Amino acid sequence: MDASTKILVVGDVRGRFKQLFQRVEQVNKKAGPFEILCCVGDFFGDEKQNEELIAYKNGFKHITVPTYVLGPNTKEHAKHYEDLTDGEICPNLTYLGTRGVYTISSGVKIAYLSGVEATGTGDSEHEFTKDDVIAVRNACLVSKNCSTEYRGVDVLLTSQWPYGMQEKQNASASKLVSFLCREIKPRYHFCAINGTHYESAPFRMPKDETTQFELCTRFISLAEVGNAEKAKYIYALSLKPVDKSRLLDLVQKTTNEIPCPFIGLDLGGAIGKNDSSESRQYFYDMESGNRKRHHGDQNKRDKRPKIPQIDQEKCWFCLSSPDVERHLFITIGEHFYLALAKGPINKYHVMILSTKHVPCSAQLSSEEWQELDKFKTALKKFFKSLGQVVCFTERHYKSVHLQINALAFEEGYAWKIKHSFEVNKICLSIYVLVFLICSLLSFQDKAEEFNLEFETLPALDSPKMLPEMGPYFVAELPDDTTLITRQMKHFPIHFARDVFCSENLLNCDEKVNWKECLLERDEELSYVEEFQKVFGPFDFTDN
Repeated sequence: MDASTKILVVGDVRGRFKQLFQRVEQVNKKAGPFEILCCVGDFFGDEKQNEELIAYKNGFKHITVPTYVLGPNTKEHAKHYEDLTDGEICPNLTYLGTRGVYTISSGVKIAYLSGVEATGTGDSEHEFTKDDVIAVRNACLVSKNCSTEYRGVDVLLTSQWPYGMQEKQNASASKLVSFLCREIKPRYHFCAINGTHYESAPFRMPKDETTQFELCTRFISLAEVGNAEKAKYIYALSLKPVDKSRLLDLVQKTTNEIPCPFIGLDLGGAIGKNDSSESRQYFYDMESGNRKRHHGDQNKRDKRPKIPQIDQEKCWFCLSSPDVERHLFITIGEHFYLALAKGPINKYHVMILSTKHVPCSAQLSSEEWQELDKFKTALKKFFKSLGQVVCFTERHYKSVHLQINALAFEEGYAWKIKHSFEVNKICLSIYVLVFLICSLLSFQDKAEEFNLEFETLPALDSPKMLPEMGPYFVAELPDDTTLITRQMKHFPIHFARDVFCSENLLNCDEKVNWKECLLERDEELSYVEEFQKVFGPFDFTDN
């Protein structure tokens, strides 16, 4: 559980996708596996260069390490981020968002800020403002362990350099980035767009109201992929999450440290005196993580291209989120909890969800998998006592948090479930064909194979049986077989409910969309209390 996490970071890609992903595949085979690849700087290039991405979008080539990119740094590149669904550019390639804190499954916290500092009103998608910086700062501080002092974050990703590094008069540097770095105290700060590789000696951030520790930061600027000078553009690091690291390792000084480059700079003038760490108390606004909630400049911001905002701190399902609906909880374990489904198909429609932010079952540790299996076993025994069998489904596609739906059927219907998935498979092929015709896709897209095919596996007994990378849909059937597909292009969000509500099974087509099945809070509480009462003898948790 305390093993180090391996991360890759690259500088400006600028459309050299083939060269990048081939290099990443080589590094991953030699020194991996790496959990994540982060791209800072300009990801897209000119139109001809960007054509290299078509093969990855069409599935002819695959990205081997889950890759996350920052947003545009120029107005011209903003168009590449429009109309993305949940930030997905193509399988295993995701746009992080304008700003936020992304916590990967190992617990490593990555703070990020896209774009360049605004020179005017900040109403362009490629620019960030003081409000964006404050939002990231606050998100980092409120996510700390309340029982300990603030220890910083593991990684900060920005495209723009901080002011005060190397040359104080660097015209392309940002005082807002310097302020953010000083406030959140990252162990590593990566940036790009200057076209140079530069690594400073480590330096320590001064103490402030958030912590009495002098925490160390390493600043690294990466060059452009495929640069003629062969300067370093890819960086590999291995680290334990800061929250799991020994305090001695964080505060112990080394011999080659330099003074903090941000001491003595007038950063308070750039951010506003009342927001500086030396002269404020912390009143955190959790709503500030979403640009759409700003009111003063709402009209200006609404005119910008609609780029989706990915805000990990506002996940509906994390126990730490203020938005989680605790009245739906049935029982809570160490790594998972059982809850009534939102918009349930029936009274006993429940979900197994991870307590912390984990994207899918494929990324679970062996310890987490064991508890998940306990929940599934308990539900199987419970439904068997009612003369029913249960089916578990997981859709790792257009969802950011691990969610497993559990729905039961009369025992005599067990043989129909697999057949129902096969019937709906044909319907999905027709759906995609209609989509093709209506969308007038290119000849390349028309040549692709769109028929959805399920692979049949034995009962799932390990996360290694699931795809290590990319989206998937999986259904665990009552006969201890598993159906799985990775053909997720245009996959209907309500596919599982389509199957369950079909005439062959529950015969309730009106309940396919969960939003049409929303209950009043009192009714949800009644469902939860009833389930808790009858499930009690099978509940293995301490609740």
